[in-house]
Amino acid sequence: MGTPYLQPSDYPNYGLPPATTADWITAATALINSYCRRPDLNIIQYTERLRLTSGSQTVMLSYLPLAPLAPATSPIVGIEGRYANPRRGELLTEAMFEIVWAFSLPGQWTAIDPNSVDYDPNTGELTIPWNLLGLPYNEVMVTYTAGLAVIGDDVKSACAQIVRNAQSTPALNASKAKIDTMQLQYFSSSLVDETVQTWLRPYVANRLG
Repeated sequence: MGTPYLQPSDYPNYGLPPATTADWITAATALINSYCRRPDLNIIQYTERLRLTSGSQTVMLSYLPLAPLAPATSPIVGIEGRYANPRRGELLTEAMFEIVWAFSLPGQWTAIDPNSVDYDPNTGELTIPWNLLGLPYNEVMVTYTAGLAVIGDDVKSACAQIVRNAQSTPALNASKAKIDTMQLQYFSSSLVDETVQTWLRPYVANRLG
């Protein structure tokens, strides 16, 4: 796990006493990552293998928002596509079959220029170009970066609220000296309440739940 989402200097601004120990914040950060089904909300690199729906040239990436690691760069690090044997209902014309087999396309991965891919950083929608033979890809492998360059008030507020919820849960029985992360996971349904869920909703992995 990366840097906790709250620093001691943030505590007064988010309603936590200055004496709050780092264990609480670390545990709350881990719970946020678990709820969002991602390793971290900071910008990191992901790789996804995605199938394209018949007749569509778009796919949806799981982790948002798309964000580059460095300014003036693209969050799409690399992308490959391939045309596999058609799935049931994906019938090609005889001429298209001849082209496919002549160039041995099925099963082969082909590099796609990331600059030719349109994307929406907020929705994670990618529009894939057709290959050079005029055939649609039906599977792509995308390497991209996503996350928050700066942890915002919503995530910081969620982190502080989880700490308050945990400290006010008698059954949790967590001491100030040591936080049992497994115990926090057990009580996650009550610690990640509706308010916390609202703050974190934009960062929950799209295709994983």
